[in-house]
Amino acid sequence: MRRFFSFFFILFAFFQSCGIYSFTGATIEGKTLNIHMLDNRARNVVPSLSGTLTDKIRSKILSQTGLSPNTTDNADYDITGNITTYEVTVTGVANVQTATKNRLTIGVQITFKNKLNPKANFTQTFSRFSDFDASQTLQNVEPALIEDIGNQLSDDIFNKAFVNW
Repeated sequence: MRRFFSFFFILFAFFQSCGIYSFTGATIEGKTLNIHMLDNRARNVVPSLSGTLTDKIRSKILSQTGLSPNTTDNADYDITGNITTYEVTVTGVANVQTATKNRLTIGVQITFKNKLNPKANFTQTFSRFSDFDASQTLQNVEPALIEDIGNQLSDDIFNKAFVNW
């Protein structure tokens, strides 16, 4: 009898835990998502940056949630935003006058509206950076840096909007 209860308890605990976790940890109540093209309001403007970052965010969310894209105002989730920062700064110096490392920083301000749960709405600035060797020109490394930073930003935005991190 004791074995039966032990087995039952373990089986019950196993099935209880299966419903708690998901692969992404995302909480999805709705079915549709509208992501507007990010406006580029940074001092330094890269013409393709707005489209690239918008596509990265859209791809991340749609691939992780199963939501359907919707371009109307009645989508369950609505994301708008601006690129606020695109700047290169020196991060490493040798012999007081020679730069050894540079840093590209990209910042976006995102407004997320959850029409099914307005308490989940937020407006937040997300910023990420990637360093590169000062002997390289920005034009040579820019596509790879934007790819890296875009992935980090899309992860941050997804986590804030759907995983509540």
